[in-house]
Amino acid sequence: MTLKQLVKISLCLTLVVIMLGAYTRLSDAGLGCPDWPGCYGQLLVPQSETEVLRANASFPERAVEQGKAWLEMIHRYFAGTLGLVIFAMAIVAARAERVDATIPILLCLLVIGQAVLGMWTVTLKLMPVIVMLHLLGGFTLLALQAIFYCQLKSQHRFYYFSSSKAVRLFSVVAFAVVLTQVLLGGWTSSNYAALMCTALPICEGNWTSNLSWKEAFSFWQTGFDNYEFGVLDYPARMTIHVTHRIGAMVTAVVVLAYCYLLLKQDSPHSKKMGTWLGFTLVCQILLGISNVVFQLPIYIAVAHNVGAAVMLSLICVSQFYLWQGKPGWGHQAKGVRYE
Repeated sequence: MTLKQLVKISLCLTLVVIMLGAYTRLSDAGLGCPDWPGCYGQLLVPQSETEVLRANASFPERAVEQGKAWLEMIHRYFAGTLGLVIFAMAIVAARAERVDATIPILLCLLVIGQAVLGMWTVTLKLMPVIVMLHLLGGFTLLALQAIFYCQLKSQHRFYYFSSSKAVRLFSVVAFAVVLTQVLLGGWTSSNYAALMCTALPICEGNWTSNLSWKEAFSFWQTGFDNYEFGVLDYPARMTIHVTHRIGAMVTAVVVLAYCYLLLKQDSPHSKKMGTWLGFTLVCQILLGISNVVFQLPIYIAVAHNVGAAVMLSLICVSQFYLWQGKPGWGHQAKGVRYE
């Protein structure tokens, strides 16, 4: 199997893991298995009556719910498979000549970090800051792999978005804004604040009088045995939700401006990137509105989560092409095929 094929597989697996992670979280199955890395002390979810009785005796605080447990374990199985693929990719990249293995090495470190965050997600009972960082780690995996795939493509045909310094600097602004909005989305989800406002465009009623900024963005929420279903009161959750809504408006304006700048460039590849980014933005806006109108249907919420990951990755890839001045890699490595 070629290095490029490994990257394609890992990209697909990462999208699946992000989707499964969102589905697990939104199905309230994040603690479907109260231990880690197994499930009630087993590799598989307890099935027989004897296994269930033993599991319930060992974990009296959380009786076995097989549906939720399987959701959690399937997510872990796919995440573990992704980790193995990324380690294999790093080994192949490190052994290949003329291939910069920096990103594959970073990916390996990130996989280890994600495993630790996954463990803490369970052992710390869904502490919001851990859940948010775990979500961001998954998005970062996707973005770095997308950039590495672009590096490999540059081995054969070099694409460069010729642009002014102003456009390159604006790409940094767009990245910062989208990253901030991703963090706000993760904070909204991990604090169970997605349904705190049911009206458009901001919130219903006299919402400005209920804002509670200090409590809403107190990241180290300590003193709780379990964070499932959230521990913040309504004003704090509503503040988080409103901030995410306002952030979405700012993000839409900034990303739309960035798409316009990409479409104005001479390069057809820049125009293609601007088109895809604009399409993703429109989808995200429609999905966000649908989440409010239809009261957070799980499939729409999952799609919104995946769309955010794709948008962040597209902006990172566009920056790769905007900022590189020359291909950083030479001839094809001996014995390694990239196509």
